[in-house]
Amino acid sequence: MSDDKNGFWKSAGFHLVERDENGWLKVTTDYLRAYFTRPEIHPIEESCQYEYALFEKLMDDPFAKVSTSEITSIKDSDAADNYRFMLGFRDLLASHGTIEGAYASLFQSGSITIPPVFIDQMVHLILRNILADEDDPMQLRASELFFREQAVTTGEDELMLADQEIVEMRSQSGFGGLGQLLAESGTPAREISLDVMTDDNKAKYWQRSDQFDMAIDFRFTQPAQDALGRVIEKWIMHFLGAKTRIQAMKSIRDEKWSWHVGLDLEATRILNALYNNESVSEAELFRILALYRIEFLYESDVIDTMQGKNVYLGMAMSEGRKLIMKPQNLLTNLPLKIGRE
Repeated sequence: MSDDKNGFWKSAGFHLVERDENGWLKVTTDYLRAYFTRPEIHPIEESCQYEYALFEKLMDDPFAKVSTSEITSIKDSDAADNYRFMLGFRDLLASHGTIEGAYASLFQSGSITIPPVFIDQMVHLILRNILADEDDPMQLRASELFFREQAVTTGEDELMLADQEIVEMRSQSGFGGLGQLLAESGTPAREISLDVMTDDNKAKYWQRSDQFDMAIDFRFTQPAQDALGRVIEKWIMHFLGAKTRIQAMKSIRDEKWSWHVGLDLEATRILNALYNNESVSEAELFRILALYRIEFLYESDVIDTMQGKNVYLGMAMSEGRKLIMKPQNLLTNLPLKIGRE
């Protein structure tokens, strides 16, 4: 593998961690120090002596115990709140020892105690680990759906996904306050043009992976849907140890339909309605972006009542044409014996 490929997603922080014997990522002092030097935490000229003291303490030992009084003594209430959030995240990581263990625990407990941005950053880093030896940039771009919101563009024989943050940034670029006003009102400031990843240009991804500025054609017939299936297979294997084969589908036609998993809130709602024979409008069906069938290669991994039956996955855009994937659903909602006992 070339150096360019080894260096993709530098922003994930993969260089700050190391793998344990199971291939999961150990929480290191270097990884935590990187968080404590972020602008939200790093003291500024106006910071008080207590804030400086706490910062220096944590830079010396990122796992150091911090008392409530050390935080309440900080004069800037916003800075104190930032420390509370960050230390809550640190304590979660420290209690599990690995990034993957901490991430999975969030959804086993049913109580999310850290800001969503931390969760997305964990997923980013975990995927950087999972895909470390991947040679296909299409899989890397498809995996961005796990941790970055996508803007969806549809038309006649068209289904494009582009990074929502980049679309917003490009729409405002060069328009100053007017661009911001137009964006907030939902009025496009101008047509946004992004490179669409193809087999001919996908090698460019290695140099621009941290820019998140390549769109993908997500139609059923195009490589991106299949690439996402391959990433989902790796995600399930990494966390649950279950070998699967995932195939994109046009529709679900199964009289024995028994189990499905929505990969986002909208897909969950629509698939639940279809499964329960409830009325679903054409507009709602139009929001479905992708369907998959999961084949478990070892039936012994599957709960007894689901052996020999199909499991389906669905992905859908919101009414506002956004896609916010919830990869945790693949850890909590599959009919597996693994991790259940």
